[in-house]
Amino acid sequence: MTFMWISMVAMLLLGFPFMVTILGPLIAHISVHMPTLKMTVLVQQVLTGLTPPSLVCVPMFILAASIITSGKAARRLINMVRSFVGHIPGGLPITTNASCTLFGAVSGSTQATVAAIGGTMRPMLLEAGYKSSFTLGLIINSSDIAFLIPPSIGFIVYGVATNTSIGKLFLAGIGPGLLVFFMFSVYCYFYSKIKKVGLAPKASWKERFVAVKEGILVLGFPLVIVGGIYTGIFSPTEAAAASVAYALLLEGLVYRSLTWNKIFKSFLDTGVITGVVFVLVGAGQAFSWLISFLRIPQAFMPLLFGTDPSQLKVVLIVVISYFIACMFVDPIVAIYILSPIFGPYVVATGINSVFLGVLVTLQAAIGSATPPFGCDIFTAQLIFRRPYLEVIRHTPPFIFILILATILLIVFPDIAMFLPNTMLAR
Repeated sequence: MTFMWISMVAMLLLGFPFMVTILGPLIAHISVHMPTLKMTVLVQQVLTGLTPPSLVCVPMFILAASIITSGKAARRLINMVRSFVGHIPGGLPITTNASCTLFGAVSGSTQATVAAIGGTMRPMLLEAGYKSSFTLGLIINSSDIAFLIPPSIGFIVYGVATNTSIGKLFLAGIGPGLLVFFMFSVYCYFYSKIKKVGLAPKASWKERFVAVKEGILVLGFPLVIVGGIYTGIFSPTEAAAASVAYALLLEGLVYRSLTWNKIFKSFLDTGVITGVVFVLVGAGQAFSWLISFLRIPQAFMPLLFGTDPSQLKVVLIVVISYFIACMFVDPIVAIYILSPIFGPYVVATGINSVFLGVLVTLQAAIGSATPPFGCDIFTAQLIFRRPYLEVIRHTPPFIFILILATILLIVFPDIAMFLPNTMLAR
């Protein structure tokens, strides 16, 4: 196993695609140390990770986000939010936070949110006098909110890996997502006021009316997805299909921004992104199976948890483990590998799996923007063409806020559990 871990770290540092980093050392370990094991077993485990019906909603949510990103909805959403808060200290960063939160109700992906909202907001922030490092730290961390607001791909993967209700996970993410939005906005307000940057002219009520008229229909996505799931009208999979239909109607018939080339490109992008996500899911399942087959958790988990761990101890160990893991590996793989390892202790101590799913997904979101290998860092590098050190320079304040939000959730679990405890979802 030592060689496999060293190989994984080396390939990660050398910049290999993450699916190669997972499967390459795995195949090498089986070939050298387990020669009697047929490779068909590994293939079966990869396919097993892709069989849960709940994963069907992943490509549909990705397609809805791709259609919206290719059209006018993201810019109209930003203009609507900016017309109300753009004139206050921190107005533009708050607009970024709010737009990421609302766009999360379309995409469920941090990378898609970085591209859609960051591409529009970063030039505005720079023009208003904000430092480049602040804009980058703001964008990649604000995109974390999209991982908490339904439809979150992180919640879908966690729900599949732990057999937890995806509908309840979606609803449980709303409170924490709004909490993070509020905390980020407070920080941006005081940062802008102290630095004396970012003040913009106040929009007139006529301009606000026009902005709302142009952008209000974008808010139909959370109504369709969250409202449909909460009232029991839709299952998560049906909500995904409804979101695609709404995206096509909004961009095609209302905004008239879709062309056949854009539709074709949206389907092509969806296929590529879905392929990457599903390969990571399959690789995570295979790696999780090997760890279980070799009985690695049985060797060190009792030493970590002790004989009779409390709920708080289990929660803290799980949260810290996911936080560290997601700094180095893709959150999807971390969720698939770690969930079965911690599962017996979670069940034994009676921890609510929906509540734990919110904490786990929040750590995955934090890890996505945390050095050294947070995936949103490299997404921002690619999109904005900025050096690594500049991208991460202003991330510490936001990471501290996210850690504080985690503590608040542990102390006040009703922030997450209020909505799922009252839901009518099926």
